[in-house]
Amino acid sequence: MNLQQLEYIVAVDKFKNFTRAADHSNVTQATLSAMVKKLEEELGVMIFDRKSSPVRTTDAGLEIVEEARVVAAHCEKIKIKAKGGKGKVEGRIRIGVIPTIANSLLPKIIKPLLEKYPKLYIEVIEVTTQNIYRQLREGSLDLGIIGTPNTDADIGEEILYYEALMVYGDVDKKMSYIIPDEIRNNKIWLWEEGHCLREQFVNLCSLRKKDLKPNNLSFDANSFDTILNMVDEFGGLTLIPELYYQSLPKARKNKVHYFKSPVPVREVSLIYYKPYAKERQIKAIGEFIHGRIKPGLVSGQYKNRELFILGIGQ
Repeated sequence: MNLQQLEYIVAVDKFKNFTRAADHSNVTQATLSAMVKKLEEELGVMIFDRKSSPVRTTDAGLEIVEEARVVAAHCEKIKIKAKGGKGKVEGRIRIGVIPTIANSLLPKIIKPLLEKYPKLYIEVIEVTTQNIYRQLREGSLDLGIIGTPNTDADIGEEILYYEALMVYGDVDKKMSYIIPDEIRNNKIWLWEEGHCLREQFVNLCSLRKKDLKPNNLSFDANSFDTILNMVDEFGGLTLIPELYYQSLPKARKNKVHYFKSPVPVREVSLIYYKPYAKERQIKAIGEFIHGRIKPGLVSGQYKNRELFILGIGQ
């Protein structure tokens, strides 16, 4: 058994295909297949069901692949440390960001982050919270940026910032602030199922199905631009986070209203799977985002008792 074989079975499990796994590993399919077969013979267990399409990892194979991921992750840490230099931040980092954060956060941080760490190669994808957790455990992501708090013991968490939640849409122009109870008297526009911002809106205002209007239209948005356009056309209200508010043109900012104290905020954090954690990159990226974003948020103008951290699914 060697590290190369372990990396190969991780690749096959990820792609569910020997040809794609070989391409990813920069070897021929024949070489990869032979190495995997040799490992199976050494261990005396079938790791993959090759008759299945796509290739299926057997029950015994799932346990072996999971251990292989851990070994590969530790080997990567050794390589990073062997490159020396305390404080060096380099290498490949794969980050998953939920859509309600990605569209406003990424334009603010990616370019200056790459300039600060020119030897850091960043891969970023937009993906839902559930898939971020899954891909962190599979090893296909190194970091996730999501709305928290997180309750999974095997997932590490570094809080990045708290951003205020605001209401967009048709409310009394004389009201500078509104309270959750007042929202239920309006049409409500929500994100599609699976987005944490949807859960937070429903929980914050204790919304029920009958509150989601108009009654003869079923619509769940998947982007801020779409949902704001619907509010502009049909009227009603939706919920937006502070960073997104900062990117709005003046005409739309005039349709945004704050909540009365205690102001609801969402906690945004960087999360990672502890067995695979790339500590140096995690620390550097977390500190960079925190230092760049937090000073410009309105939440910093309030005392802690004037803020209400809105959880997920509460």
